[in-house]
Amino acid sequence: MDMEGKKASESFVIMNELVLPNDTNVFGNLMGGRLMYWMDIAAGISASRHCNAPCMTASVDNLSFKNPIKLGNVVHIEAQVTRAFNTSMEIHIKVWGEDSLHQYRYESNEAYFTFVALDPNRKPRPVPAVIPENEAEQRLYEGALRRRQLRLILGGKMKPEDADELKALFV
Repeated sequence: MDMEGKKASESFVIMNELVLPNDTNVFGNLMGGRLMYWMDIAAGISASRHCNAPCMTASVDNLSFKNPIKLGNVVHIEAQVTRAFNTSMEIHIKVWGEDSLHQYRYESNEAYFTFVALDPNRKPRPVPAVIPENEAEQRLYEGALRRRQLRLILGGKMKPEDADELKALFV
């Protein structure tokens, strides 16, 4: 495993799913839980690509739904690792619905997943750093530290007064 770092683009994943009747609620919209399942798979593939190791979900941030995805539409999911910490990685997920009949694409939601890489004994293992290559990747990379501190505070693993990156936003 290359611990020097890997380009963010090397972890890029595109996943497409067709919304079938079994995936929908009584309103003919994709069920949120089914979408979360697909997002988790895409994030897991992205994380594994980054570190060449089995990974598991540690957390999911702020999953809110902008637009429902209808029966018969295609779910388009893009996932990419934004930053790696010691044994964990943040993965940014963007989701669109695609209406093939009317030929348009609409935003459904986005979220940040955190995955942890595991060694053969299922203990956390170190992961390579992320190398951002463009402005968008750099922006996500820089924001990842603040999002991580917020996650740690909300999870009770960090005291708010220790969150230096977050304090800078408010002081």
